[in-house]
Amino acid sequence: MTETVFGLVTQYGVYIIFASAFLSCLALPIPTSLMMLTGGAFVASGDLNIFSVGLAAYLGAVIGDQTGYFIGRTGGSALVARLAHAPARAAVLKRADALIDKRGGMGVFLSTWLLAPLGPWVNFIAGATGLSWLRFTIWDVLGETVWVTVYVGLGYIFMDQIGTVAQIMSDLIGLTVALTLAVAAALWIRGVVTAKNQAST
Repeated sequence: MTETVFGLVTQYGVYIIFASAFLSCLALPIPTSLMMLTGGAFVASGDLNIFSVGLAAYLGAVIGDQTGYFIGRTGGSALVARLAHAPARAAVLKRADALIDKRGGMGVFLSTWLLAPLGPWVNFIAGATGLSWLRFTIWDVLGETVWVTVYVGLGYIFMDQIGTVAQIMSDLIGLTVALTLAVAAALWIRGVVTAKNQAST
């Protein structure tokens, strides 16, 4: 995978970084984080410009998020219902819905970098559930700033160990998502038990 991404960035430069960031925000399985790490490595080697790489990744991500939001806003609950036909998508949509319901704009912020696997689905849900566009945009812009800065920066610093860094970051994000879902489930169970206890007294 790393060699393929290196080849694509070598051939297409910042254009492939922009395209990958945009498409990954629409739930297409594209290794954008690895693309940004690679872009950072190319900056360190002098083959690409830091401003161009950062801007391409940032604009691709923000425009992709905005597109996902407006798809959700236009399609509404009917779109979410269609997406939820597949059990795997239904599960991730449920998690994204819970994140927006509990955290609102902060959920959008966290989904852009800390809980990145939920990001595209949060975009759809935010639009479908009527989260205000201004609120969505403010938190999204802040979150994508963190995401792009972290990954391009790590690629720049660890240019000779891109594959290792990509695996470590993937593992960390996966662990963070799992822990977040476990905590959310525990809080939900506690709330249900508390409500039942109150009802029985």
